Amino acid sequence: MREPNAIDFWRGLALVTIFINHVPGNTFERYTYSQYGISDAAELFVFLAGWSIGIATRGRDGTPEPRLRSVLRLLSRTIEVYRAQLAVMVIALAMIAGTALVFDNPLILEWHNAGGFFADPIQTVVGMVLLTHQLGFFNILPLYVVLLGIAPAFVLIARLNRLLALGLSVGLYLASLVEEWNLQSWPGQGDWFFDPWCWQLLLVLGFVLQDWNRTSGTLRLWSRRLFPLGIAIVVLGIVLSVLEIRPDPMLVPDPRLLFTFDKTYLTPARLLHFVGVLLAFGPVYGIIAPRIPLIVGYLAGLGRNSLAVFSMGSILSLGGQLLRFRTGGGLVVDMIVLAVGIVGLGATAWFVEWRGRKPRVAS
Repeated sequence: MREPNAIDFWRGLALVTIFINHVPGNTFERYTYSQYGISDAAELFVFLAGWSIGIATRGRDGTPEPRLRSVLRLLSRTIEVYRAQLAVMVIALAMIAGTALVFDNPLILEWHNAGGFFADPIQTVVGMVLLTHQLGFFNILPLYVVLLGIAPAFVLIARLNRLLALGLSVGLYLASLVEEWNLQSWPGQGDWFFDPWCWQLLLVLGFVLQDWNRTSGTLRLWSRRLFPLGIAIVVLGIVLSVLEIRPDPMLVPDPRLLFTFDKTYLTPARLLHFVGVLLAFGPVYGIIAPRIPLIVGYLAGLGRNSLAVFSMGSILSLGGQLLRFRTGGGLVVDMIVLAVGIVGLGATAWFVEWRGRKPRVAS
């Protein structure tokens, strides 16, 4: 088990934030940073995934591991995430169906796009396996599957020239914005909530910056120089969010995605805001780590076991949604949901690490 570090800490914070935000309308949602900016925890989660890939595909001495091993490592992780997505989807559908049965309320079967499964299970099961049918709030892992699936190509290109890899990623991002490329949902109409062709830029950016940070000290230098700019961007995001200032998609010029705050396509405004958050909060871990070790240790534990914790968080957040629907919500209910979530996420991280410990060999 590795010691707490900044990457695991921030990833753990993103996991807790995602859990809270996936119970919409709850009292504590207003205190998450997604309410005070243009970007949110999803950007942080994907960026840190790219940063982690940079670490995982190198040996302890910093040298790149063999190409085939890196490819197999990423494909293995892709399979793990894919398997987790199928498992949480089945559990979520069972929770929705069970709630509808217990309370004799068939309208619950329509919860978060689940109606298609119960109305036409044959096509929808195929869609679930293909990841083209997704429930609301269960659409981050499908994005992650696609990003991990294409990650080997960018990793191998970056070993030749990381600027080339970043340039190809930026080119795909801009083309997707202009042409509005996205993966289609099936069965049913619409596109994916997270467009992989745009969100891949954050993954590649995290990977390239990690590599740059490892080989050069200029990244730290520039992050210190740009710290005031990061603060200014964060303050601007707070103003825009508090005053609810958003560009009207019908009034901006074409290509419209260059000027909106669209989450699906990770539009430039969201990307710029996230970069500002990175610059502004980069030094925070070093300041708080020695002062609040229990909280840092808890969040780092979540980050070390992000896939299992995220999967459990998705299930617990759906349970919180259904509980609030049945009871009408309120502060007491929201406190119960938050407490169960905090304990459940921590217990999941503990169990994964406990299960992974090697048994002691008797002398």
